[in-house]
Amino acid sequence: MVITSRHSWEAQLLAMAREAVHPAVPRTPVPISDVRVLQRAYTACAAVIAEHGKTFNLATVLLPPPRRRAIRALYAFCRVADNIVDSSHEAVAVRAARLAEWRYRSVTASPPHDDLVALAWADTRLRYKIPYTYCDQLIDGVARDLHQQTYESFDDLVTYAYGVASTVGLMMLRIIGTAPGFTEEGAMPYAIKMGLALQITNILRDVGEDRRGGRVYLPANELQAWGLCDSDLLEGGAGSDFENERWGDFMRFQVDRNRALYREAWPCIQMFHRDGRCCVAVMCSLYRAILDDIEAHDYDVTHRRAHVTNWGKLRRLPGIWWSNR
Repeated sequence: MVITSRHSWEAQLLAMAREAVHPAVPRTPVPISDVRVLQRAYTACAAVIAEHGKTFNLATVLLPPPRRRAIRALYAFCRVADNIVDSSHEAVAVRAARLAEWRYRSVTASPPHDDLVALAWADTRLRYKIPYTYCDQLIDGVARDLHQQTYESFDDLVTYAYGVASTVGLMMLRIIGTAPGFTEEGAMPYAIKMGLALQITNILRDVGEDRRGGRVYLPANELQAWGLCDSDLLEGGAGSDFENERWGDFMRFQVDRNRALYREAWPCIQMFHRDGRCCVAVMCSLYRAILDDIEAHDYDVTHRRAHVTNWGKLRRLPGIWWSNR
C-alpha cells in the first residue's frame, strides 16, 4: 500500500477532483464522423505542442499513437487558454470575454467546425470520458491571472496550482489509464501533487519574468518571513552579501519543498498504465531537473531562465526509461 503525507490543503483539493468526476449535469460531446476533419484537428494540436511545449512534446513521442494524439489535444486546449490570458497588449475585459468564449467552445457538445483545437479536444473528451468539470476548473484557474497578482500563503498558491496544473494530471490519468491493481480514485491524490510540483517548478523558474509582468506567485507571508519584498524578485542574487544570503536561504527552502512534493507524488507514475508510464516519468523528471539548474546558478531566477538543455534532456532519457521500464 502506498502512503502519502498529509498537508492542510490536501482534503480540499481532493474534494474538488472528486466533485469534477461526478458532475451534476454531464456534458457528452457529439461524435465527429468526418475523419478528414479530425485528422486536420489533431494535426493542428501537434503543431501547437511542437511550437510551445518542447519537453511535453518530447515525452508524448513515447505514447501509442491514439493516446499521443489525445495528450497533444489536451496540451493545445490548455495552451489556447494560456495564450488568451497572456495577451498583455489587450485589455483585461477583452481577454476575459475571449476566455469565456473559449470556455464555451472547449466544453460544448458540438464545437464550431472552423475551430480545429476545440474539435480535437471534443473528440478526446468523448473517447476518454473526460469530465467537462476538469475543463471548467482549469479555465477558472487560468482566469485568476486576469485579476489576481499575489498569493498570501502556500495554501492559497496550491489552490491556484490545482486549477492550472493538477487538473491536467487528472485528465492525463483519464487518457492514459491506470495500471492493473490501481484505480483512478486511488491515484488522484498523487496526480494532484504531481501537477502542483510541476506548476511550482514553473513558478520558481519564472520568478523574474513574472515579476516584470506584474505577478508574484511566491507566497507573500513567506517572503515577509525572510525579510524580502517585491524588489528582491527583480534583484535576487545581485545585492549585498547579506541580501544574497537571505535570498539564497529563501530559494533553498522553496526548492526543497518542491522536491518534497515530487517525492510524495512519484508513486503516481507506477499507477499509470504501462503504455504511458515512461511518458509521464520523462515529463516529471525533466521538469524536476530544472531545480538542479536553479541551484547550479546560485538561485538566480531573476536574471536568467532556468532550463535543461536539449543534450541534458537526451542524456537523461535512458536512465528514466530504465527506472520505469
